[in-house]
Amino acid sequence: MKTDEIREKYLSFFESKGCVRRPSDVLVPKGDKTVLFTPAGMNQFKSQFLGVGPLEFTRAVTCQKCMRTGDISNVGVTAYHHTFFEMLGNFSFGDYFKEEAITWAWEFLTDKQWLGLDADRLTVTVYLDDDEAFGIWENKVGLPADRIRRDDEYENFWPAGAPSEGPDGVCGPCSEIFYHPSTGGKEVEIWNLVFTQFNRVGPPPDNLRPLPKKNIDTGMGLERTAAVLQGVESNFEIDTLKPLCLAAGNAVDITYEFKGKHGRPLRRIADHIRAVAMCVHEGVVPDNVKQGYIVRLLLRRAMLEGYLLGKQEPFLHTLVGPVFDVMKAAFPDVAESGESVATTVREEEEHFLGIIERGLAKFDRIVERCRESKDAHISGDDAFELHTQDGFLIEMTEAMAARHNLSVDADRFRCLLDEHRQKSGAGVFLDAVMAEGPLDAIRKTTGGTEFLGYDSTEADARIVGIIAEKRLVESLDEIGHGHPVAVLLDRTPFYGEAGGQVGDVGTISGDDMLFEVLDTQRDGELLLHIGHLREGSLAVGADVYAAVDAERRAGIRRAHSATHLLHHALEQTLGPHAMQRGSKVENDVLRFDFSHRGPLTPDERLQVEDLINARIAEGAAVSTQIVDQKAAKEHGAKMLFGEKYPDRVRMVSMGDFSVELCGGTHLSNTGQVGLCRVIAEEPVAKGVRRIVAYTGHKALESVREAESLLAEAARAFKVSQPQELPRRAQQLQEELQTLKRELAQFTKASVGETVDAFLAEAEEVSGTKIVCRRVDAADRDTLREFADQLRSRADSIAVLLATEIDGKVALLAAVSKGLIKQGVKAGDCVREAAKAVGGGGGGRPDLAEAGGKDVSKIDDALIAGAKTYRRALDATT
Repeated sequence: MKTDEIREKYLSFFESKGCVRRPSDVLVPKGDKTVLFTPAGMNQFKSQFLGVGPLEFTRAVTCQKCMRTGDISNVGVTAYHHTFFEMLGNFSFGDYFKEEAITWAWEFLTDKQWLGLDADRLTVTVYLDDDEAFGIWENKVGLPADRIRRDDEYENFWPAGAPSEGPDGVCGPCSEIFYHPSTGGKEVEIWNLVFTQFNRVGPPPDNLRPLPKKNIDTGMGLERTAAVLQGVESNFEIDTLKPLCLAAGNAVDITYEFKGKHGRPLRRIADHIRAVAMCVHEGVVPDNVKQGYIVRLLLRRAMLEGYLLGKQEPFLHTLVGPVFDVMKAAFPDVAESGESVATTVREEEEHFLGIIERGLAKFDRIVERCRESKDAHISGDDAFELHTQDGFLIEMTEAMAARHNLSVDADRFRCLLDEHRQKSGAGVFLDAVMAEGPLDAIRKTTGGTEFLGYDSTEADARIVGIIAEKRLVESLDEIGHGHPVAVLLDRTPFYGEAGGQVGDVGTISGDDMLFEVLDTQRDGELLLHIGHLREGSLAVGADVYAAVDAERRAGIRRAHSATHLLHHALEQTLGPHAMQRGSKVENDVLRFDFSHRGPLTPDERLQVEDLINARIAEGAAVSTQIVDQKAAKEHGAKMLFGEKYPDRVRMVSMGDFSVELCGGTHLSNTGQVGLCRVIAEEPVAKGVRRIVAYTGHKALESVREAESLLAEAARAFKVSQPQELPRRAQQLQEELQTLKRELAQFTKASVGETVDAFLAEAEEVSGTKIVCRRVDAADRDTLREFADQLRSRADSIAVLLATEIDGKVALLAAVSKGLIKQGVKAGDCVREAAKAVGGGGGGRPDLAEAGGKDVSKIDDALIAGAKTYRRALDATT
């Protein structure tokens, strides 16, 4: 049975049992800080499990896209570990419970109409004290008692060990179903049924309190189930994964065989590129933090596997097509982003290939040092240097070290990384999983906030909640007037930040009370008015008047409608691959991120701006409709990948040229934008560009500012009209070039005499001259001239030069080409030297530059640079 068929059978079976088929959640769940990626099917139903908010259905079934990287080292080694995988799940929120969950699972697994597995090859487990589940398996299903095993709380309870060790909160026993292959191989867990029936309160005994409404949460790994039904020994041999392993082999010019010498690395490549492609498709691009860090890690691990197999050029991007070929049946939208995803992957590959050789050479030297000193550990300092300077993420270093039977001092590495993050202001704070906070309490009592802002910027309302210092308060007097607080209303014209549009500002007023709203944020269906009390006092239940800053809202509407026009213009100019990857809409300012490999040409930029303003001049009508997703797709509405949409969506149309799903506030006519100017276009990530544009008043101000600057430049260059500026600039450039040529001739002669003196006085180590000198009254061009002449007059030389320019330090390091292969790098030298003068920098292995603030430490920098060269040269002997 094919994998796509199993998926559909599962969803259809539980639909026949009254479950509502729900779409997969996105890989990065919105508004959930407890996880980086969606790890299981239940995550999108947290509110239902907690009893928070409206309950639109009590039974559900899904096939969820999941990502887990906690045991990444096992990928490709074991039969069943993956990073990205699909999880089939059926759920009950206070509806059906154990008997239905167990008997339906058995029916689906064994009935010939569904999977038709041999019942004699199935066994189950239950929690040690769960006599109810044991009885259902034995008496309702008819499973012999010797095929029902009782396991303790660490094996058959969720969360594991919760009764004894916590955490407090919703929990319950599990029942797992195992398949035993006819070949006598290891049993395979294919389904886990979780019965969330308790609320843990404090330590044992008697700490499991029955929940008023009991829930069901089950998970069946699609790939594992496919392996069982297709009679193969590993998930990587099923019909959707083996093609990727074969394609990975073809990409690196090696034939894939499951038990072959290169089977494991090729399986890792296949797994990692599948995960990366699905993430990038949803807008998660390689980065140094959070989800982007995981994507970069997986890409580099896969690249490293290919590199070590002899593929020393980009190849992973060629696997994006095969990945989407096997995934498009379940997730059709992947077919639309193949080109942009492949471009992003290729750019990251090219970047890493530029540094991988240097990193491997350094790693090999570290391993050699460990062997010579008989040390079984790579130091945390070495791992940190590989991580920060050579792009070898710590997980890669650990994996490579294991191949040499070495470990890594991870504690020291983490300490250094924490120090680095504190200095850079980075870090991630994760809330407790399934924790219930003050907002959940408000949801349970009042529901969501009614939004009135599409039609009005003012409204009467009632205060339903006040949150200060992370707790609910009945009135503001409890904490004083100086603290920032969040006020929640039953209805509001204030737009809460979402979909790239910033939150509204304004005032909430009442009897002798004034509250200034500095921001409006959204949490699910609740809108939080964040600000300060300026007069009087606030109290829950008070009637108030909410007023949005209407002028600012008008500017936001102009920018948001112009964003849709920009999206249309980019697709018309660049093609359909120019898909939205993010946006920010503010008062007459918009920022739009889109998929595209390189910068726009000047002509493309002008064409985009012209198309936008043509649509503005057209004065096309802007209309909105609330429709179901199917109708929106039939209208050709653009949907952002990586966004989760409700069943009923808001469709915004502009004329007959733009249809998008959007919850933001818009104009009624494109002509109301007035004017749109593209201000900047720049890169923001691999394969992603950003356009910044102004609308309305701000666009007009930018035109006037440009005219003023041109007039000022004309006066400075002593021309009568701004149109004469290009000719005058060309004239001055020609004069400058003439002066530079004359100066260069003089400098070259002067430099030559000094170079002779430097070489005569140079230190020599292992046949290589080391020249670390200060050059007075020089600019960077002069330093480069010195470096070029020094290298041309010595067979093997390592150079560090320093000078003072405008009160700051300028450093330049250079080495002979032959030294690079020996591990002597200009970049290593200049980095160490720059630390001494309070600066930083880098460059190519043969030539690197840096700057610094402390000119009094130039001599220290030269000493540090010479020391670095000596250490590197000593390591080569």
